[in-house]
Amino acid sequence: MVENLFWVGYVGAAASLFFAFIMARKVIKFPEGTDVMKKIAKAIREGANAFMKRQYGTVAVFLAVMFVILAALAYIPLLTGRERGFINPFTPFAFITGGFFTALCGFVGLKVSTNANARTAFAASESLNKALRVAFSSGSVMGFIVNGLAILEITVWYMLLKYAFKVEDAMIAQTMVTFGMGVAVVAVFARVGGGIFTKAADVGADLVGKVEAGIPEDDPRNPAVIADNVGDNVGDVAGMGADLHESNSNSLVATIAISFAAGYGIAGFMLPIIISVIGILSSIIGTFFVRTKENTNQLSLLNSLRRGVYIAGGIAAVATLPLIMYIANNAPAGSTMAQNAWGIYGAVLIGIIAGFIVSLFTEYYTSDASKPTRELAASSESGAAPLIIGGLSLGMKSTAGPIITVSGAALLSFIVSGGIKFLKPEAFFDGSMPLADFINLNYNVGLYGIGLAAVAMLATNAIILATDAFGPVADNAGGIAQMAKLEEKVRERTDALDALGNTTAATGKGFAIASNAFTGLALLVSYVNISNIQLASVGKPAMNLAITNPPVLVGFFIGSAVVLLFAALCMSAVQRAAQSIVREVRRQFREILGLMEGKADADYATCVDICMRGALREMIAPAVLVILGPIVSGLILGAAGVVGYLAGIIVTGFAMAVFMLNSGGAWDNAKKHIEGGKFGGKGSSNHKAAVIGDTVGDPLKDTAGPSFNNVITVSCTVSIVFIGVTAALSLL
Repeated sequence: MVENLFWVGYVGAAASLFFAFIMARKVIKFPEGTDVMKKIAKAIREGANAFMKRQYGTVAVFLAVMFVILAALAYIPLLTGRERGFINPFTPFAFITGGFFTALCGFVGLKVSTNANARTAFAASESLNKALRVAFSSGSVMGFIVNGLAILEITVWYMLLKYAFKVEDAMIAQTMVTFGMGVAVVAVFARVGGGIFTKAADVGADLVGKVEAGIPEDDPRNPAVIADNVGDNVGDVAGMGADLHESNSNSLVATIAISFAAGYGIAGFMLPIIISVIGILSSIIGTFFVRTKENTNQLSLLNSLRRGVYIAGGIAAVATLPLIMYIANNAPAGSTMAQNAWGIYGAVLIGIIAGFIVSLFTEYYTSDASKPTRELAASSESGAAPLIIGGLSLGMKSTAGPIITVSGAALLSFIVSGGIKFLKPEAFFDGSMPLADFINLNYNVGLYGIGLAAVAMLATNAIILATDAFGPVADNAGGIAQMAKLEEKVRERTDALDALGNTTAATGKGFAIASNAFTGLALLVSYVNISNIQLASVGKPAMNLAITNPPVLVGFFIGSAVVLLFAALCMSAVQRAAQSIVREVRRQFREILGLMEGKADADYATCVDICMRGALREMIAPAVLVILGPIVSGLILGAAGVVGYLAGIIVTGFAMAVFMLNSGGAWDNAKKHIEGGKFGGKGSSNHKAAVIGDTVGDPLKDTAGPSFNNVITVSCTVSIVFIGVTAALSLL
């Protein structure tokens, strides 16, 4: 009976994609403004499209190489007489489709955002609320595309495997993880490449334009201003869309993989899909409650977005209960889902609540309406160094709340959803099965609850991402307003939305990394389950996962080191590209006569090209590092070493991500707070100190920090896909 609910997945995907289409049409219907605004918007579009074309060309080559490698591992062993390949035969195709749909999310989001920038600026000339609606509608397209495609892809793949190829459940779960690897690999390229582009342009433009030359942000005399606006779109929209699509897809994939080990079968598969569909419908309702008034402050603007997100979350929390009960009571015979139904609902509630708690911590530490960021802005009175020290301290301090929240939520989800029987088997064991099987079953039942908590946290991801993706649009709108010399009140309105976008962007990234911590744990357990099966198939003993086992301990250290090395590669890439931009902007200020007086035009195209070449060249090393890391670790340390490696990646990556995101967000909003007239306002020594702090934070919050989502899931999914190679060829 539960199998007949497949249509719910298709309906949810169709509703999400149709709503995204409606929002895109709504954005296009708004006027783009004056001829000057149209010209600027066209330049931004052309630069963004050129970068995406070249980036996706590079990624396509990488995907093709990976497809050949995966196909060889799947099919060549069969030609040598082996019963099966090192990986299952569907892996290469699942990998490609996952990568394709991730790239599609970024492409669609970019198209809409580059068409919304000037329209938001022109709407701001009429009212703040109208500008918010245009920018938010643009962000909604990205949010609903991401969720709709994730559900569609996974549902279609399951139906093909189950009914067309008649594949057993274990292989379906493994293939789903492979699909997740394709999603994660493309997402890491998109996030890193876009992040390098946007922050190189931003840092270069700010250091020379605002600090050295003393001209306003987005001044048309600044040669890097178009590159900066292009970067907002390719990094903070296209890159972010790919990133959040990856988070959403892999939370579903991880939970589905665990569902079969938990004995829930088709019911366990359908439940996360239906929770996501409820989240989509709730998010659609929530979008209609996002509105604001004129002459409002940051707290009021933030509350206008919170209202939509909280309403969507509340509806989702209530609506999931009857559906969970229905699915649990109609689960396949022999399943314990009906007995654990209330616990499963408890895990869903825990996930939703944990997501909101993490977002509140993020808002508290990054919003300029809160004490920490205002105190950080005040530290600028002593110069840039105290402000930078304060921002680092703020970021480190901010990690405690999210880490404790996620840890507590994971443990509670595990216990309430049935895992307590694993922790205390003597209280529940009735002798109907071997004790080892009883413990193993309830271990996976509890982990299924953790996976559902991650799915629930991201269930309303569509509206959360909408509140995130509108920020770059508002930022671009402010730039266009400055370059087109619109009235001062227009820039004031776009700056208010931009500052709000900084906070909501940090919140969205916080949601993503928190859910990825849950997802990483579920994928890690999937790795352990699949590894022991693979090791047994080649005559090797089960893994010794004691922390004192040298391969496990060494793997943990290596995983932690890879996180820091990845961050270093990303930040040094921004540094090198930004240095090139600084030299180019200085050259143009020096050599183009009349540029500073506004009598000559800057050469914008050269700065765009420098950022483009730098980003495409520099994104390769970090991406290859996280892909090869678990494979090499597995070949040297064996499967147990990989478990330690993944644990190091998850723990260190989560902490580093929160630290970087919140430090960078606080520095950015401290600058915005000063630009609003506090502590001397624009052009003051305090402002210059805050700009320096913001430039330090840029690669943290927009390049390295958010990329740790992808580091976690790429590492986990690559490890699972290559476990056959590790089991057969590892040295230990």
